[in-house]
Amino acid sequence: MMRWFILLILILFVFCGCEKEKLGTRKEEIFMKNITEGNITIINVYDNVEFDSRFKVGFGFGCVVKIKNKTILFDTGGDSPTLLANLETAGIKPEEIDIVFLSHIHGDHVGGLNGFLEKNSNVKVYLPISFSESFKEDVKSVGADVVEVSDSVKIIDGVYSTGELGVLIKEQSMMIDSDKGLIVITGCAHPGIVKIVRKAKELMDKDVYLVMGGFHSPPLSVVQEFRELEVEKVAPSHCTGDQAIQAFAEEYKEDFIKNGVGKIIKI
Repeated sequence: MMRWFILLILILFVFCGCEKEKLGTRKEEIFMKNITEGNITIINVYDNVEFDSRFKVGFGFGCVVKIKNKTILFDTGGDSPTLLANLETAGIKPEEIDIVFLSHIHGDHVGGLNGFLEKNSNVKVYLPISFSESFKEDVKSVGADVVEVSDSVKIIDGVYSTGELGVLIKEQSMMIDSDKGLIVITGCAHPGIVKIVRKAKELMDKDVYLVMGGFHSPPLSVVQEFRELEVEKVAPSHCTGDQAIQAFAEEYKEDFIKNGVGKIIKI
């Protein structure tokens, strides 16, 4: 009798283990399906704001943009172990990334670059021309191509840089021309988030569908200025600040997108 009882326990243990493995696999399949649906997919892979607990939190910002069979890494966060772990959680291999787009030279946006380039140096790195020569040489030394950005430039079809903006801290932002309108992604928005959005509208002559990323603790009046600029949706995170994020949430309601590491936005 005891033998049969022990055998039954072992069978249940194996069965439960298999079911847990299947459940984990199903969750991964659902996550990957979410990534692959939509013409444009943006995955937040580095942020100090948490959205999905499966992802590691770190101070900084980085996101992956999938568009037109190209994969772009916008900023690399503050460290490579966190970045690489989050890419793995998202099911994105470093070798799949074609382009790295760096918004500005602060460590919480470029800190993960070296570790990333150790995994994949076969990329073009778009960075503001004001980056130091030593930084550029370090990137070139591992075999990556460096593209210095001064004025607005096309990255690929449908994806553009605003060009280097700002005075004390130079920064570029990304503009994506989608069917629903212009998508603007900012790293920290040091030149001023409203100025960046206004410049993007001027450059592309198109309505703004979504602004996402770090807004750099703007005054709460920024919400009304976004309305005046007819920004349809917002997804602030990173350095935006709790008060500004809350103000956007209250004003934009269903058009406010809660953002943070692990968030997937499909357009």
